[in-house]
Amino acid sequence: MNAAPPGSAGSATAPAPRRTLGPWMAAALVVGNMVGSGVFLLPASLGRFGGICLLGWLFTTAGALTLALTFARLARAQPVVGGPYAYTRSAFGRFPAFLVAWGYWVSICSGNAAIAVALAGYLGFFVPGLASDPRLGAAAAIAAVWLLTAVNARGVREAGGVQLATTLLKLAPLVAIGTLGLLSLHVEHFVPFNASGASTLSAVSSTAALTLWAFLGLESATIPAADVERPDRSIPRATVAGTVAAAAVYVASTVGVMGVLPPAALAASSAPFADAASRMWGPWAASLVAAGAVISCFGALNGWTLLSGQMPRAAAEDGLLPGAFARLNARGAPAAALVLSSALVTLVVGLNYTRGLVAGFTFIILLSTIAALVAYLFSTAAAVRAWLRDAARPRRVVPLALAALALAYTAWAVVGAGRDAVLWGGVLLAAGVPVYAWGLRRGTRRAG
Repeated sequence: MNAAPPGSAGSATAPAPRRTLGPWMAAALVVGNMVGSGVFLLPASLGRFGGICLLGWLFTTAGALTLALTFARLARAQPVVGGPYAYTRSAFGRFPAFLVAWGYWVSICSGNAAIAVALAGYLGFFVPGLASDPRLGAAAAIAAVWLLTAVNARGVREAGGVQLATTLLKLAPLVAIGTLGLLSLHVEHFVPFNASGASTLSAVSSTAALTLWAFLGLESATIPAADVERPDRSIPRATVAGTVAAAAVYVASTVGVMGVLPPAALAASSAPFADAASRMWGPWAASLVAAGAVISCFGALNGWTLLSGQMPRAAAEDGLLPGAFARLNARGAPAAALVLSSALVTLVVGLNYTRGLVAGFTFIILLSTIAALVAYLFSTAAAVRAWLRDAARPRRVVPLALAALALAYTAWAVVGAGRDAVLWGGVLLAAGVPVYAWGLRRGTRRAG
């Protein structure tokens, strides 16, 4: 392609930012964005399946690792802003890249609204009024959104520092239950191994689909590439290491919770980690786990807020979104993109408030998941296409095998998401077509 590489067109609009995300901060961005609010409830969803859910975890982990290794290779070849958007732009052109950027951005904003609502819900453990009064809950959620918008507008390094600290804090209760829970392990809690009543294949597929949500965000380090130190090395390492670390925490903590709580109690629990901690250490431990959940949501909201500025920035630098999205402030942060994204998040939280604090949470997650899968689908296809273009491909079979496995896994996940998810994903992408047409017309006028 003769087009300029993504991320190259916006240099004249603002001073070039310093690369301020080190390898540890990049890895914290990956882990912090994956380990959010959902993991604290996931064991209860998996409890009805029995021990066979561990096979689902292993299957999803294997699929996530093929994706992580594929993204690592793409990032090493193209360490530019935008991640999945940039890879799609290079392989398939402007329109598919726009669909990836548009869907991913809207899904980030929707997902941030869900995380903010969950944050307010967990804060309700300490401030009961937030849970009983939806208006107070919505106000707390919106306040958290704009607080972290301000943090990210101060610069990527500041956001990275918050991400590193919150990631370390959020992992503490999960690691504690995942390790110390083994000391209280009851093997009989895993019998029968398949408690779902369905076939082994069906049970594994169902649990793998549930656990997929926990791995969304593994591509996070690829998006702010312009701010990562030595991106061709740091991003691949952060992507793979972060995915492995998150997977280890997920599996260990699930085993720990299942080993402590009887199957019936686990399936009925609305706070499985808090219940497991109470059984192990007493009622005071529930407060510790609730605090960990608050920190987990806060850290995930911070990391995704960072990406809500970086993804539209990449598309704007290519002229596919208004130039304001690409404008950097004196600290090298895309402040306008952050403000516009958080305004959309505020709107979604407000609409959610009209139905109650937690209403609509499942739908928002569904929308975010399918949009991420579209980005994964195009990115893995781009990796296969890059291999076909590589003159040395006869000697490099492993990259093709990994990319093909990642592509097959993503296609399976799209099908497994269900008809409703695919339908709403199509509606989401179709909603962006007028925006693309407007940008194309504007660019043509400018060229004329």
